[in-house]
Amino acid sequence: MDNIITSKDNPTVKLYQKLSSSKKERLQYGLFVLEGLRIVTDALREDSGITQLILTEKAMERFGDELLQADLRNTRTIVISNELGNRIASTDSPQGVFAVCRIPVQRRVKDILREGSKYLVLFGLQDPGNVGMMIRTADALGIDGVIMSGSCDLYSPKVIRSTMGSVFRMRIAAENDADTLFSELEAAGAVTSAAVIDKDAQPVTECSFGGTQAVFIGNEGNGLPDNVAQRCTRRIIIPMHGNINSLNAAMAAGILMWELSK
Repeated sequence: MDNIITSKDNPTVKLYQKLSSSKKERLQYGLFVLEGLRIVTDALREDSGITQLILTEKAMERFGDELLQADLRNTRTIVISNELGNRIASTDSPQGVFAVCRIPVQRRVKDILREGSKYLVLFGLQDPGNVGMMIRTADALGIDGVIMSGSCDLYSPKVIRSTMGSVFRMRIAAENDADTLFSELEAAGAVTSAAVIDKDAQPVTECSFGGTQAVFIGNEGNGLPDNVAQRCTRRIIIPMHGNINSLNAAMAAGILMWELSK
């Protein structure tokens, strides 16, 4: 096979590595990276702005026919050596399928709010795996949108990987200013629920979730700030038994979204 790139100094390879490792570079270029057959296939299917498709020799042989059937008129495809693929991979068992993708225009909260819809607000979440899993679960349970507020970078490789492609299907907005966030939710008539660990909070199993709803999930270690919880319409709790009084943030969010979607 001709034109196989072997140098780590190739401009496309260097750009991929910059974007993979640095939020600053992602913001500067307006690009992020994908790794793995499934998520790259999802991005191609959803027409999500892939600018460069990078395949190792082995991946070209195994997956080339499938991937190259997509509309790649605006995508540059390059083939790199298997060794170089292992060098730029961030997974333990790389498939040799990589892509560079445009960061879409960031939606504002008011852009995604719809009457009678259900939303998850991720307030101060810092674990990329948790954030990605919550977005994936929201997609699976039919939640209408996810709002990021003061949370980790949506376009970090670990978040993107953990969404398993849901990032391309979910309506995701960002608003880091709490006053603006609450103002827009209130203007939409949303009932806001703060997920807390407090015996005086309302058990989620006893809550009504009719109308427009937004459930707030707080930081993995500290939960929601008191001032944020107090601004919500109500405080809710997942009833637990035994000596357990808290759950992993992604697991708790999954239970709350299940109740929200009933």
